[in-house]
Amino acid sequence: MLVLSCLALHLRLILSESATNKIAGIATVWLIDSRTVTDEQLAPLLSWLSISEIERYKRFMRPLRQRQFLIGRLLLRCVLARTLNIAVNSIVLTEQANNAPLLHIPNLTNTPEFSLSHTGNWIACAVSLSTQLGLDIEELNTSRDLHALSQQAFSADENAWLALQADDSKVAAFYQLWSRKEAHYKLTQSHALPHNDYCYTLPHPAISIVLCTEFELGELPKLETVDWVKLLP
Repeated sequence: MLVLSCLALHLRLILSESATNKIAGIATVWLIDSRTVTDEQLAPLLSWLSISEIERYKRFMRPLRQRQFLIGRLLLRCVLARTLNIAVNSIVLTEQANNAPLLHIPNLTNTPEFSLSHTGNWIACAVSLSTQLGLDIEELNTSRDLHALSQQAFSADENAWLALQADDSKVAAFYQLWSRKEAHYKLTQSHALPHNDYCYTLPHPAISIVLCTEFELGELPKLETVDWVKLLP
């Protein structure tokens, strides 16, 4: 009986420690303005992509979408290499239909979680070693019919909250809600309203940034603005 009690206590301690580690996790969002990166800088780095990535890259018809894709995959590789202190060429990304790319790093047991997002000239990448992620960024575009969009995309409670916002902050509030839904979907692959995840809004003057995580973070996500030249290995 004493042995069983000790085993039970040991199991509770393990579970408690595991939960504490997940809650104490951290996540970082890396953000780059693609206008700071020239085509000449990007051209030689196309060779970093895997065969499946290059095939997808070539299928994009619009140059802007090609740049978003290429910079996103290069950014992810550089961030992972810096975070894990490994070589960029040891990181393998394989395309998956209708899903994030599959990450493979040889001899690494604790594979990091990541999420990519883009909007206009902005590309972002979130990375964590402790929790799954869903990231969304959106340009604060005032030319869209935000009222019509909100009626289609938001619940009655969300639209009621949006109606209470001051006129000068209504655009930012709309995109905050929109980004939260998109980030939550990336995290859970479900359109159900979020209940068991944690979403964090990161301030930025030009875009909305929302990061949703499976487990609560020990501190707010860090936002790192990328200097492309300094980021490259």
